Amino acid sequence: MRQDDLASASGSPAGGGATAPFPDPSLVDVHRSVGVDHPRLFRRLFAFLGPAYMVSVGYMDPGNWATDLEAGASFGYRLIWILLMSNLMAVLLQTLSARLGLVTGRDLAQACRDSYPRPVRWVLFFLCEVAIAATDLAELLGTAIGLNLLFGIPLEVAVLITGFDVLVLLGLQRLGIRKMEAFILALVFTIGVCFIFQIFISRPEWSGVASGFVPGSLSRAELYVAIGMLGATVMPHNLYLHSSLAQTRNVQRTRQGIRQACRYNFIDSAVALNAAFFVNAAILILAAATFWRNGIEVNELDQAHALLDDILGTALAPVAFALALLCAGQSSTLTGTLAGQITMEGFLHFRIRPWLRRLITRSIALVPAMIVIGVMGNTGSYKLLILSQVILSMQLPFAVVPLIKFTSSRPKMGPFVNRAWVQVLAWIIAGIIIVLNVLLVVGEIGSWSRAAGSWGWLVMVCTIPPALALGAMLVWMIFRPERDHVPPPPVAAADVSARALQATRRFARVGVALEAKASDSGMLSEAISLAEIHGAELLLIHVVEGVGGQWYGQQTGDTESREDERYMSELVAQLQARLGGRNIAGIRGVLGYGQVARELVRIARGEQLDILVVGGHGHRGLADLVHGQTISDVRHGAGVPLLAVGKDTIDRA
Repeated sequence: MRQDDLASASGSPAGGGATAPFPDPSLVDVHRSVGVDHPRLFRRLFAFLGPAYMVSVGYMDPGNWATDLEAGASFGYRLIWILLMSNLMAVLLQTLSARLGLVTGRDLAQACRDSYPRPVRWVLFFLCEVAIAATDLAELLGTAIGLNLLFGIPLEVAVLITGFDVLVLLGLQRLGIRKMEAFILALVFTIGVCFIFQIFISRPEWSGVASGFVPGSLSRAELYVAIGMLGATVMPHNLYLHSSLAQTRNVQRTRQGIRQACRYNFIDSAVALNAAFFVNAAILILAAATFWRNGIEVNELDQAHALLDDILGTALAPVAFALALLCAGQSSTLTGTLAGQITMEGFLHFRIRPWLRRLITRSIALVPAMIVIGVMGNTGSYKLLILSQVILSMQLPFAVVPLIKFTSSRPKMGPFVNRAWVQVLAWIIAGIIIVLNVLLVVGEIGSWSRAAGSWGWLVMVCTIPPALALGAMLVWMIFRPERDHVPPPPVAAADVSARALQATRRFARVGVALEAKASDSGMLSEAISLAEIHGAELLLIHVVEGVGGQWYGQQTGDTESREDERYMSELVAQLQARLGGRNIAGIRGVLGYGQVARELVRIARGEQLDILVVGGHGHRGLADLVHGQTISDVRHGAGVPLLAVGKDTIDRA
């Protein structure tokens, strides 16, 4: 393939340079922010290391702990092969995810938005949100249990604390992607050290560990746990996350540059995910060596924590267990935030502030966690952890199928399209995931129906139609011919200028929002200039927002309202006298009463303004909560253009 073929396949010039070549970059704040052009091999490899480690924390989050602990305590070493199979699947799928982002410049959510019709995009987005909420539920419970075990904080209080700790972690994003990666790596290292210590003192039967790598048939109980382990390991939101994080590297947009980036990202994925496999296997082996070998049934994480001291005979074991659990919950919280941001921006092309996005997701997770803990206690939290991972597994096919389809599309991937053997292997993995989930869904619907007794028909009616609809959509996604997204033609400057000149209009009425302060002169000067240029009427607006104005409106007669009326009448008279010979159609004053933004919107609409001049107060953050954000509210409600005069302009005037 020629160099220009690569350019068309990747959507960018072949020799990209440092400037982001994509019009809609993923995670725009850190897109292509890490330089990788180092002459030394080790430094170049080190520059690429990081994205997979951030992804890997999702493979060792508290949800994994619950499924691994359940597998080891209930079935000994028998399900280690499930962990190994899941990890091999994860390495391939995460490699494809990073490759998609590097080659096309689109994360998986953006690629879905490009390729699928709107209804399908909304369903996929909803499923992603369910998966992220389930992940966040596991992170919340794990962190809360860790706080409870380490510091004795009641579980209900610890859950509430975790509702706000994420806001502190989000501050790391301001420090840059490399510092965020370093923080995550430190937490992963801490988890690994804790489990090396625990395995060393638990002394597992290594012959039993070796036999656990041999695949075998699964009972109904083992199947449920195995699917939970699969969902906990190959997490759907991680596929969206990795395709975006790979784009934080400033890769040269040439065939050689992209090939090098794909190779280093494979190394990054293999090393990071094998480290995650070590942690998961360590949890399972520890549970088997400690609980299964002694015939102890474990139904709670804190029960496992308490038993470690008694069985292993050292107080350090439970401390290491709790510390590792706390680190796992905190690290996966941050990556869950990024995944939620990526899917919302990718599927809907809609961006909100990360702290708000995170607060919404965590609030959704808080409700079921508090209910279950209040009703069922710690046992309920443990069962809820396992259920959250089963939910993740059920969402997985809807991320895996698009990923395989997109990376197997030559027009999308160019020379980096999946080879035939990779496609076959990827579809085998997808088939295994789908079959296991179908078996689980059929079994669970049957058990729910039997448990409901005479109301079993209602369970069938509520569950079978949605399951069939989602199954039909998945089949459609698998066999649908890949339609490649045709990018819109480049914008021509001549067309833009021609449309602008055709749309040029004159303003008949110019409004200006005043505060009855000395700073009004800055807004007035801008409004007068506009009115004179267009020969428009100038409308002076002031809102009486004191207690009287808020409660009594025009009927108020307090000192503030009388002073405001006097100020407006004198200002109108002064301007009429001084601007009599200027090209202004007239000057009037209008008073509003009550909430400022609402009144400005009402007046702007009622007076049919063509433009409204407002002043910026210049404060941010907490001051916005105190004083309000008038400009933003008016902009959304007034339906007319706003000219916002900055604080510096006002001060100069």
